[in-house]
Amino acid sequence: MPRGGEVMRMSVEQPLWRALTGYRVLAMVYAVGLFATAHDEFERPWLAVAYFAVLAVWTLTTLPRIANAARCTKPFLTADLTVALVGILLTPVADAHERVQAGGPTMPSIWTAGSVLAFAIKGGWRWAALASTLVAVANLVERGSPARDTVHNVILVWVAAIAIGYVVEVARASERTLARALEIEAATRERERLARDIHDGVLQVLAMVQRRGAVIGGEAAELGRMAGEQEVALRTLVSGGPVPVPRTPRDTAGGGAVRAVGDTAGAAGGGPESDTGDGPVDLRALLAPYAGALVNLAEPGAPVPLAPAAAREVAAAVGAALDNVRKHAGPDARAWILVEDEPDEVIVTVRDDGPGIPEGRLAQAEGEGRLGVALSIRGRLRDLGGSAELISVPGQGTEVELRVPKDTREADDPRGKAEQR
Repeated sequence: MPRGGEVMRMSVEQPLWRALTGYRVLAMVYAVGLFATAHDEFERPWLAVAYFAVLAVWTLTTLPRIANAARCTKPFLTADLTVALVGILLTPVADAHERVQAGGPTMPSIWTAGSVLAFAIKGGWRWAALASTLVAVANLVERGSPARDTVHNVILVWVAAIAIGYVVEVARASERTLARALEIEAATRERERLARDIHDGVLQVLAMVQRRGAVIGGEAAELGRMAGEQEVALRTLVSGGPVPVPRTPRDTAGGGAVRAVGDTAGAAGGGPESDTGDGPVDLRALLAPYAGALVNLAEPGAPVPLAPAAAREVAAAVGAALDNVRKHAGPDARAWILVEDEPDEVIVTVRDDGPGIPEGRLAQAEGEGRLGVALSIRGRLRDLGGSAELISVPGQGTEVELRVPKDTREADDPRGKAEQR
C-alpha cells in the first residue's frame, strides 16, 4: 500500500504566500511614498523616518518568513503585528494633530493589512479575527474617537481578513480530501494488482490441487480438501475488497497450465514475451501460443502494434476467456480468436461453440466470489481504457469482444503504476 508521502500533493496555499510576499513589499513602498509626499506636515518627521527605516528593513529581511506556512511561525506573526500596531500608535505622536483628526492615514497605512492577512493564511478565520480586532483597537486609540472613516476601514479589514481565513480553511479541507482520495485510488490499484496475481496463480493452483486430490484419493484427498477450504477463504478475502484484475491461464495443447502472460520462463527461445523494451509489440505474437487443434486464430497479415503493457493485458484477457471455454464448455469445445486492427483501436473477439451461459449465471458467480469474468477480462480492459462485452445465448455459445484503444500508455498498466510508486 502506498504511503501518504508517495502521493503527489498540490498546495493551494503556496500562491497565497507568494501573493502576500509581493503585497508586503508594495505596501511598504506605498507607505514610504505617502510619508515622502507629506513629510513637511509631520510635527516629528525624524520619528517617522526612524519608524519607516525599521519598517523597510523588517519587510525586506523577513521575506523568507512569508514563503510558506512552516516558516511563518507564531513568534514571527506576533512580532510582525507588533510592528504594525506600534506604527499605528506612533502616528499621533509623529504626525500633526489636525491631520490625524481629519482622517489622515496611519504611518504603516495598508501595510497593516498584510500582517493581518498573514494571520488569516496561517491560522484561518479565528486567527484573522484576533489580529484584525487588535488592529481595530489600535486604530480607535490612534484616532481618539470612533470616526466614520475609521469604523469603515476597521470593519473592512475585519471582514476581509475573516473571509480570507475561512476560504483558506475550506481550501485546506478540500486539499486533504483530494489527497486522501488519491491515496485511496493508489491503494485500490495496488490491491487490484495483488488480487489479480492471487486469482491467476494461487486460487487456480488450489483448485487444481483440490480436483487432483479427489481423483487420487487417500492422503491426497485430505490435502485436496484442505486446499479447497483455503481456496474458498481466499476467494472470500479477494472478493470482499475492491474489484481486482487477474492474470490468465495459458492454452496449451495438452490442457490448462497456468501461466502469466509476459512470463519469460514460458517463452521458448526468447520470443516476444521476453521482450522488455519500451517500444510497441506485435499483439499477434502474444496470441499465437493460444492457437491449437481446438482454437483457431484469425489475424491480419500485418503486425498489430500495441504498447507492451496493453498487449500483455489483452493477451491475458484472451487467455482468461479461453480458460472459461475449457472449464464451462468442456475440453472438446472449439474456440475462434479474431483480431481486427482498426485505425483507433484493436478489437479481439473470442467465440466458442459451447452451450452458452444461462441468464443470471455471471451475477451469481460474482456473488459466490468467482470473479473470473469481472477480473480477468473486464477488469483488464477497464484499466486500459477499453471495454469488454460478453454476448451469450443458451445453446449457441459465447462471444467475448475486447476493445482496446491504440493510444493506451504504459502508465495505464496497474503493474507499471505500482513500480513507479
